Amino acid sequence: MDKEIYRAALRQAQINLVDLQRHVISQGKRLLIILEGRDASGKDGTIKRITEHQSPRETRVIALGKPSERDRSSWYFQRWTSYLPAEGETVLFNRSWYNRAGVEKVMGYCTDAQYESFLSDVGSFEKILIDDGLMLLKYYLDVSKPEQIERLEDRRQNPLKTWKISPIDAVAVEKWADYSAARNRMLIETCQPLPWRVVKADDKRTARLTVIHDILRTIDCGGYTHPVPEHDIHYLRYWGQPDNSGSFLAP
Repeated sequence: MDKEIYRAALRQAQINLVDLQRHVISQGKRLLIILEGRDASGKDGTIKRITEHQSPRETRVIALGKPSERDRSSWYFQRWTSYLPAEGETVLFNRSWYNRAGVEKVMGYCTDAQYESFLSDVGSFEKILIDDGLMLLKYYLDVSKPEQIERLEDRRQNPLKTWKISPIDAVAVEKWADYSAARNRMLIETCQPLPWRVVKADDKRTARLTVIHDILRTIDCGGYTHPVPEHDIHYLRYWGQPDNSGSFLAP
C-alpha cells in the first residue's frame, strides 16, 4: 500500500476509533481484543496503531512474560482473568491464553494432556465471558515464511528492534511446519462460540487497516465520523463460518 494513501486511511480509521472508545466509555462496555500470530507477524505494530490516540486511562495493553511458579500451579485461565476489562475499558492482549495452543504446544512447554484440555475448555471459558457482556474479538495475523524470515533478520540488524528478540525466535523458522499444524488445529477447534478473524499480514499497512476496519464494522457505536470500508475477503476471513477456505493460510 502506498505510504500516503495509508497515512490518510489510518488517520480516518483512528478518528473512528476515538468515536468507538467514547461509546465504550459512555455505555460502560467492556472490550477485549486478542491478537495472535507467529513471531514477527505484526502484532506490536497493529496494537500501536489501535491505541495510539486512545485514552490511556481506559486503554491497557497486556503482554505477559514467562509464567511464574504460582501461575504454573494455578488454573490455567486464572493468570489472565485479572487483566480483563472493567466497564468503560478497552484491553488488548498481545498474545493470550492461546499461547497454550501455539508456543507451548510446539516448544513442549505443556503436556499433551494440558494441551488437549485447553482445546476442550477454551470455548466454554469464552462463552462465560461473552454471556456476561464482554465484547471479545480474536485476530490471527498470518504471515508467510519468507516474510517472517525477513522480519526476524531485521530484528537482529535494527538496534531499535533488538528488544523483540527472544530465544523462541531462533527456532521459529525451523519449526515452521509444527507451528502451521498447531495454528490449523487451533483455528478449527477454537472458533466457537466466537470465530477467529484471520488477517493476511505480509503487508503491514494493509493488515493494520484491515484489523481496525473490522473492529469498527463489528461494533456499532451509533455512527462514525468517517465511512468504514466494506469487508475485504482478500485480506480477512472469519474462521468458523461455512465459507472458510484453508487455502487462505500460509502453508
